[in-house]
Amino acid sequence: MGRALLPWLSPLALLVLWQALSSLGVLQESTLASPVTIAGTVRDLVTQGLFGSTLQQNTLVSAQRALLGFAIGAALAIVLALPAGLSAAGALVIDPPMQMLRMLPHLGLIPLFILWMGLGEQPKIALVAFGSVFPLYLNLVAGIRGVDRKIAEAATSMRLSRWQRIRYVVLPGAMPHAMTGLRQSLGVAWLTLIVAEQIAADRGIGKMIMDAREFLMNDVIVVGLVVYMLLGLLTDALVRLVERRVLAWRA
Repeated sequence: MGRALLPWLSPLALLVLWQALSSLGVLQESTLASPVTIAGTVRDLVTQGLFGSTLQQNTLVSAQRALLGFAIGAALAIVLALPAGLSAAGALVIDPPMQMLRMLPHLGLIPLFILWMGLGEQPKIALVAFGSVFPLYLNLVAGIRGVDRKIAEAATSMRLSRWQRIRYVVLPGAMPHAMTGLRQSLGVAWLTLIVAEQIAADRGIGKMIMDAREFLMNDVIVVGLVVYMLLGLLTDALVRLVERRVLAWRA
């Protein structure tokens, strides 16, 4: 139990220091609200909301956008990475355009996405999906190509079919890289969402932050950023839980 609490000691110490600096007047409320003030703001946002939307409503909208965009991006990454990693022809066809697209600053595509899709939900989800594709794609291709050659040769000597080699050797060998890519893609999805939700959104954490900025409500802005952080940590923890189960054979 004590070991489980150790990682929380330094964040708790920073929180105490933050509150102490605020109480001593070193940090002005107009610059950065104190933790006590922010806790009160959370209560108000949950019970009363801001401009017609409560914190939980905005959080649900943001989570739906991020997870839908991530799911689309992850599906595309898997579909593209398998042929690119498993065959030389697939690599020649798929990998060059993927490497070129990877170098595009995806947040710079916002004006183009708006022209193509308007100001609804589609450009926000598309932007998250686009940003989520590449970390998983790169890790999965690297995992497939990095399977131990001796294991592959052993599978061939056992006269396994191509599908059996993929099923029992290549995919399990690539799974550690794939799980790392999933975690990185989720992180990119949440980071992208922060910007995507500022595209004429009617609800969401990003919209709440934009409204708070207009009225210089730095406590609400901090609450929004903390919610983004907690959602990112939660989804990352879920992926790590899946990773421990899927990769239990490594132990």
